[in-house]
Amino acid sequence: MAFLEGNALFRNLYCLLAGNPGNAASCSGRDGLLPFDWEWLAFAIVAGLIALALINLFLLFAMFYTYMERRLLGRFQGRIGPNRTGPVGLLQPVADAIKLLTKESIIPNGVDKLLYNVPPVIMIAVVFLTLAVLPFGRNTFIANVNVGVLYIIAITSVNVLAVFMAGMASGNRYATISAIRGVAQLISYEVPMVLSIVGVLILVGSLSLVDIVEGQRIPFILLQPLGFFIFVVGASAEMNRPPFDQLEAESEIVSGYHTEYGGMKFAFFYLAEYSAVLTTSGVIATLFLGGWKGPLEPWIPSHLWFLVKVFALAFVFIWVRATLPRVRIDQTMAFAWKFLLPLSLINIFVTAAEVLLLGQATEGQGLVVSTGGLWLMVAINIVVAFGGVLAFSRMVSLRTTALPVRAGVPQASPQVSEVAS
Repeated sequence: MAFLEGNALFRNLYCLLAGNPGNAASCSGRDGLLPFDWEWLAFAIVAGLIALALINLFLLFAMFYTYMERRLLGRFQGRIGPNRTGPVGLLQPVADAIKLLTKESIIPNGVDKLLYNVPPVIMIAVVFLTLAVLPFGRNTFIANVNVGVLYIIAITSVNVLAVFMAGMASGNRYATISAIRGVAQLISYEVPMVLSIVGVLILVGSLSLVDIVEGQRIPFILLQPLGFFIFVVGASAEMNRPPFDQLEAESEIVSGYHTEYGGMKFAFFYLAEYSAVLTTSGVIATLFLGGWKGPLEPWIPSHLWFLVKVFALAFVFIWVRATLPRVRIDQTMAFAWKFLLPLSLINIFVTAAEVLLLGQATEGQGLVVSTGGLWLMVAINIVVAFGGVLAFSRMVSLRTTALPVRAGVPQASPQVSEVAS
């Protein structure tokens, strides 16, 4: 049974229900609770239970993250933050959920109801679908897909359609402006973010997230510092996090693409935005921080190491939000195309050249770099990262030329003069 190999989470529950002589090697020879030839029912039950448990546990983490962000922002900004509901304000997310559940959902006149109702569901579904291939512990995952990286890129790209549909279907000018900004910004940052992963794929030679974690003899944040920087910045723009939150710039376009949404529809957008920080942090931890790996792993569970890395990255996103001001939309676009894109291409060529020069050909694995060669790559790539960022920050200007303004005394039009006479 190939789907039982290496997946301890699924194997233990499946063997409890459907252990039989056919899968004795995977189930340690024990008999299951269901009769023979009922494996399909065991597969459906176990898959449903795992999906239900994982989604509910993830929602609890997302609720805690909303509380964590609000408390930390209070600290950063010299405020107290939520502290009234429950012990030290821990029940504030529950109070927010009850408030949104009981609010009236008002649909404006003239909207396309189908396109208006679908985007909130798409946004939250993308978050849950990302969890399907994310390994959150040793031998603990829903599916080890051999194209896991490609799957995540494809699934998260659907957010562009959801933002565009929400903005255009609302029949609101501010929401429409946000939708246009969203398509431009998300597509622009998708390009360098995807290219930043290519260096990781060159080093590992696989698109499987499990293989990427197992292939990190040295954390890829050291081997790919430039790729890590580009991916984190691109992910911030993809999640609409400050300083790239142009889609919801309240000083310009009220609330962006979800201006006309209220009640549970707005709650879905709210939950998807905060949950995306955790899933993105999980992807970053998997690609660049060794995933579930950590010191003292036999004594400290691998799942705990993964959670520590996820919430450490989430803290960094909160820190950036509290520190950096929002940039203009023209600066946001220029930063993607003039700064991140060239750096991502440089990172690909440098990594490919290093593997070609330092790698040794092995049967079935292609070019493999020794541990000593990897540490040499660490030194080279750190210099390339700092040098590239410094050089492009001096060469590339994000300033735009201001239009000339002619000062003069305004004159009345001929029609106004005739009326006055």
